[in-house]
Amino acid sequence: MSPVPIHAVRPPDLPPATAARRIDVREPAEFEGPLGHLPDAELVPLEKLLTAAASWSPSEPLLLICRSGNRSLKAARLLAERGFLQLYNLEGGMLAVREAERAQDGAPRA
Repeated sequence: MSPVPIHAVRPPDLPPATAARRIDVREPAEFEGPLGHLPDAELVPLEKLLTAAASWSPSEPLLLICRSGNRSLKAARLLAERGFLQLYNLEGGMLAVREAERAQDGAPRA
């Protein structure tokens, strides 16, 4: 059996919340902290991921989110090992999301 691909998603290419379930694997203080979280993101800390995922459909598209993209990649790999098929990792995490927003806000207007 070949490994399930984990797709990297950059902040400008985020799918709408209706296209993929948004799972934020950070801790509660990070989720509510200065970086905030994506709209419709569900907080499922990494240490609780496998327990929570036991009730999810393995065919449901999942976008994994964290601070920098490392924990969410680890989460995606754990889910891939358990048969989840449509996994997306937010490359650069919430740091990249906020950086992209700052760059957009500072862009010259046409």
